[in-house]
Amino acid sequence: MNKLKIIVIGGGASGLMAAGTAAEHGAEVILLEKMERLAEKIRISGKGRCNLTNHAELPDFINHFGSSGKFLRQPFNRFFRDDLITFFHEKGFELVCERGGRYFPRNGNGTDVANLFERWLNELGVKILKGHSVTGLKHDGNEISGVYCRDNLHRGEVVILAAGGASYPRTGSSGAGYQLAEEAGHTIVPVRPSLVPLVPVSGTLSGLAGLDLKNVTVRIYVNGKRKKQLHGEVAFMKSAIGGPVILTESLFVVDCLRRKEQVEIGIDLKPALDQKKLDNRLIREFQNRHQEPAASVLRALLPAPLVTACLQQVGLDPTTQVREIDSKMRAKIRTWMKDYRFKIEGFRDIAKAMISAGGVDTREIDPNSMQSKCLKGLYLTGELIDIQADTGGFNLQAAFSTGFLAGFSAAKG
Repeated sequence: MNKLKIIVIGGGASGLMAAGTAAEHGAEVILLEKMERLAEKIRISGKGRCNLTNHAELPDFINHFGSSGKFLRQPFNRFFRDDLITFFHEKGFELVCERGGRYFPRNGNGTDVANLFERWLNELGVKILKGHSVTGLKHDGNEISGVYCRDNLHRGEVVILAAGGASYPRTGSSGAGYQLAEEAGHTIVPVRPSLVPLVPVSGTLSGLAGLDLKNVTVRIYVNGKRKKQLHGEVAFMKSAIGGPVILTESLFVVDCLRRKEQVEIGIDLKPALDQKKLDNRLIREFQNRHQEPAASVLRALLPAPLVTACLQQVGLDPTTQVREIDSKMRAKIRTWMKDYRFKIEGFRDIAKAMISAGGVDTREIDPNSMQSKCLKGLYLTGELIDIQADTGGFNLQAAFSTGFLAGFSAAKG
């Protein structure tokens, strides 16, 4: 009896899991990867440490995907966090759970994760062809029968399209998979950057690059109305702002800006103190150090780069002795600390985004198998699909889960 021949397009997280799972269940598998190495994005994920999954329970896990979470319930029911941990454990590769429920390899090396997958596929007899860019699908409009790599045709009864999204194109995620999916009759939800730094109005962040703020409250205002509030960490970069809190809501901001709405970020630098308590703190500092300049005294309350920003924006000479500061100016300083606000005019290019949002419309995919509803024999997985979540290992788990389900379903027919 001839084995079912399956072609997997893409050697990222979902493609690797799909290829290995299909091979384990008896299929003959060819993996086509356009890059010269497999799993380029896995190697750099989590700043090279590779945040593989998260300890959140299933309902909470799904909530991190927003409106796209419902689609993932079945893939997660078939292959979830504990299954992934067991998968690695059985191969002698241990994971550790860190702050925020994030799971990393114990040795903190994403390259070792990539190498583990390649060894696994080799042991299963998967034929891996690197440097092979897929340029088209062979099908008759109803059923798929192979793929083209330029002029070469690779025949197969099943194709698993795991070509990734459009973020970090240097890892191979160039967005080419969207064109292949469209060729098969799929609708592509507009692709845009997610988990991406935001760009304030020019000059807003002067002198703040490299500053990290912890335990601050961030509020997002759209057309003057507060829409979001989060607590956590913010990171200032050259001409951009990021960090977990900003990245988590970056897609919301991106979509607002695409609709030409006005967006402002407000940071409460002292969320543990209400206005009265903060005012008392300022009075105490000013009384105890009344002959010192404002810049020196405010450094007891703020990082030095923010002291400069504060004084500039409230209009106070940094050499002014605090005994000269009246209640009106003190109120300005207090208000600034509780609502350091600036306008957002853009966002970094999708090439700088951690993931891309948008992609193949989930309504055109069977969540019980990951098979296309548009073309028989075609399966779709991972970031190519219109699913996206917060940082914390959620997106990689979705890639592994959809890859597993596609590989299993394809092999079982």
